[in-house]
Amino acid sequence: MDDLKVFSGNAHPALARGIAEYLGIPLGEAEVFEFSNENIFVRILENVRQRDVFVIQPICPPVSKNLMELFIMLDALKRASAGRITAVTPYYGYGRTDKKDQPRVPITARLVADLITTAGANRLLTVDLHAAQIQGFFNIPVDELTALYLLSHYFGEKALDDLVVVATDIGISKRARDLAARLNAPLAIIEKRRLGNISETETLNVIGDVAGRHALTVDDEIDTGGSLVGAVSALLEQGAIEVYACCTHPVFSGSAVQGIASSPVKEVVVADTIPVPDHKRNEKITILPVAPLLGEAIHRIHTGLSVGALFE
Repeated sequence: MDDLKVFSGNAHPALARGIAEYLGIPLGEAEVFEFSNENIFVRILENVRQRDVFVIQPICPPVSKNLMELFIMLDALKRASAGRITAVTPYYGYGRTDKKDQPRVPITARLVADLITTAGANRLLTVDLHAAQIQGFFNIPVDELTALYLLSHYFGEKALDDLVVVATDIGISKRARDLAARLNAPLAIIEKRRLGNISETETLNVIGDVAGRHALTVDDEIDTGGSLVGAVSALLEQGAIEVYACCTHPVFSGSAVQGIASSPVKEVVVADTIPVPDHKRNEKITILPVAPLLGEAIHRIHTGLSVGALFE
């Protein structure tokens, strides 16, 4: 493992330390900071020539700063003659802008893919993209992991009676169906409508039988929490006993945490692909670590083993 190096930007250093600990190697040394004029400076403090290098940097808030840090770190490593550079972005920001759904709008997920590649990445490692087709925006190999197994194991241990898994919208129904299959539970779907370009949705209908059951909603991310709060209310109105929620990416923007605290949801289980500071935590939020999952994937990529075999 001497030719394996793991570096971290400032987006999620705790996750990077967890990955390095799993791999049994020290975290790579680098200076990554911002000057008073908001220009970002990066200096790699050790030899990376012909090394296999992984850069841990989710594209999470502050998105623009973390994205620029990623680009500049990739460029610094490329210019330092690293052998192979893998951008590890557990959360792929701008992933929701993956198509032209209105006139004269960009496909920003594709733009970010182009910029990551141009900056110097030879490979991308990520977790639960908003849309699987984003993999096709890259002309480099993409390994997409999933937190589905972490979440299914957690709720399998809880052994909830009469469980029904609920997709928070039609777009997430395939992932919800996979979770339902692992938990041996039926599937229901929330029909909702997004209100313009703002982060608000309107819950229209519950498709499926949830009466007298424990409901578990599943989504790829929780942003403002509006969809979750609306889904919880709709499920309880349809006769659900209790409502649990899970997602991979805890964005928790705006008043999301306050909304979760005041809603009747029993528990919200998330992965730590994004850092969750103390002020965004409460007794209803459970955080599962993804460092072992990412660490094992990095080990397999470095040694030429199958990443897909992780989920078989």
